[in-house]
Amino acid sequence: MLLNSSHLQPEEFSYQDIGVAWRLSSLLLQLIPFEKPSLTFCCIGTDRSTGDALGPLVGTWLGEHSTFPYEVIGTLQKPLHALNLHQTVESLQERTIKPYVVAIDACLGRIEKIGHIVIENGPLLPGKAVKKVLPPIGDLSIKGIVNICGFQDYTVLQNTRLQLSYDMGKVLSRALLLAWQRHQLKLVNNSHYNNYYKDTWQ
Repeated sequence: MLLNSSHLQPEEFSYQDIGVAWRLSSLLLQLIPFEKPSLTFCCIGTDRSTGDALGPLVGTWLGEHSTFPYEVIGTLQKPLHALNLHQTVESLQERTIKPYVVAIDACLGRIEKIGHIVIENGPLLPGKAVKKVLPPIGDLSIKGIVNICGFQDYTVLQNTRLQLSYDMGKVLSRALLLAWQRHQLKLVNNSHYNNYYKDTWQ
């Protein structure tokens, strides 16, 4: 059963917490409509900045999972960034069947929030951390806080440790894949349950 996403308050998880991938997947399982074939994951960022590599890392790992059936836009090989974001947003909006978009990006925040993954309803505002004006994207936003904001943000993002983006991206991609696998398992279990009672009452 999907939560009413219009009432979703931002949820935060530290990537270092024990069992965080499972707890993240439990929330994502409720929020993401995995039953929609038009589901699209937009992983924003660039491999030219260590802090901004979070999105492309997640996109790469999702795309490398051979059985993951959904569209993934934004990888290390083909990043989704400031230069092609407008075109991508327009292309998504022009589709006959409007996709449900999960937008993923790195961001900056308070020092005590570094390493937190934030999930909230509504579009993501890419480039906000470095004062870029870019179009909003997404029905559900997933942001990874990779460094502190407030002073020379572009330089801070450029000098973020790649290890942090890598570790946070691994946790997030595992949680997304786990949520999808749990969705598949639920469909199988429901089918077995329905078939059992169908046979019982015949």
